[in-house]
Amino acid sequence: MLIRARLVHLVASVIARIGHDVIVRSIQVHDMEVTVRLGLKENWKQFTLLVFINAFVGGMVGIERTIIPQIAEADFGLAAKTAILSFIIVFGITKAITNYYTGTLANRLGRKNLLIIGWLFAIPVPIMLIYAPGWNWIIAANILLGINQGLTWSSTVVMKIDLVGEKERGFAMGLNEFAGYLSLAAVAFLTGWIADNYGLRPYPFYVGIWIAFAGLLLSWLFVKDTRKHVLLESTSSNIPKLKKVFWETTWQHKNLGSITQAGLVNNLNDGMVWGLFPMLLVSKGFDLHHTGIIVATYPAVWGIGQLFTGKLADKYCKKTLLFLGMLLQGIALLAMTGANSFLIFMMLSSLLGLGTAIVYPTFLAAISDDTHPDQRPKSIGVFRLWRDLGYAIGAILTGLIADRFGLVAPILAIGLLTVASSLIIKFRMRGENKHVTAR
Repeated sequence: MLIRARLVHLVASVIARIGHDVIVRSIQVHDMEVTVRLGLKENWKQFTLLVFINAFVGGMVGIERTIIPQIAEADFGLAAKTAILSFIIVFGITKAITNYYTGTLANRLGRKNLLIIGWLFAIPVPIMLIYAPGWNWIIAANILLGINQGLTWSSTVVMKIDLVGEKERGFAMGLNEFAGYLSLAAVAFLTGWIADNYGLRPYPFYVGIWIAFAGLLLSWLFVKDTRKHVLLESTSSNIPKLKKVFWETTWQHKNLGSITQAGLVNNLNDGMVWGLFPMLLVSKGFDLHHTGIIVATYPAVWGIGQLFTGKLADKYCKKTLLFLGMLLQGIALLAMTGANSFLIFMMLSSLLGLGTAIVYPTFLAAISDDTHPDQRPKSIGVFRLWRDLGYAIGAILTGLIADRFGLVAPILAIGLLTVASSLIIKFRMRGENKHVTAR
């Protein structure tokens, strides 16, 4: 009898405790829902503000996109392609490492704080590019730019995903990347036009000074942190947590690893296009004005296309979209090796942009599908670490190959590598990656 009485008491205590926890949890969620709701409509003001801010983030990279390789040759007499591409190497490495720590620190310090810190690193960049007496100043400016991009772009990505919740991630990422890369293209075109008419320095970089201060003020005065949105989503998430976020996102998890390698290859070919494409076009007789148009077409199609391709990621199989996008990129790069006319280069630049537009928002939406909300910033940080290391790896590879074999050889090599990446997606990644724990 004594044993049974104790057993009844124990069971009653457990039930009471569970009931108490459920009531407290329900009250907490109910209180949170009064002020915090998930969805694009519910958070459209903050979401629109973050899209606008990300346009400034992309514009900071655009100030370099067309003219830094020309400055390397004209102002500093650099001839070796590896030396010229060194600014992309340090940019890629710095941004990649910053991405990782942004993901790690997002929950601890807050998204808004990281965004503001990122803009503080942007302010010296255009000033250093204007007054740089040597190439080392360009390198130093790109270290700061890499930190700026890692903190600001990663913060806006994570905050948008936090706001919209599960259903509209692809569309949210499409809008985010649309704003960033369309702005990058517009500023690349603008700075190319300014350089062609008024010289390589200082006038093109005045645009960067304005962008840096505008981004800082908007972030500081109007952005609100989104950690409460994550807490709300975590209460209903059924996605199992990863045991080893870094290694599973890097490769061990079939879906996450497949996405990560494709992200690395995507930015590897983007780093090659960034550094060598302007030089290839100039070597074929195009002036700075036409070079700027062709170079800007790629990120313009990339940016505008994501208005549509992001929504596709919410409706169709992400594996199929990633495979097709990477394959299109590879085909465009391979075709560039034999192109000569302005029209052909415009078409191929557009095709390359379309392929990138298909994969870019899909990358982040797919990563989010397979990670718990609590681990999402870190997993996205790991993905963006490897993705942006692609800039450095691409610049090193293409620089070494170009110095030895000319400008066409690295485009051929990177094109083949991009096709290979699409095949990894096709044969390793599962067909439906939503809430799948593919190990």
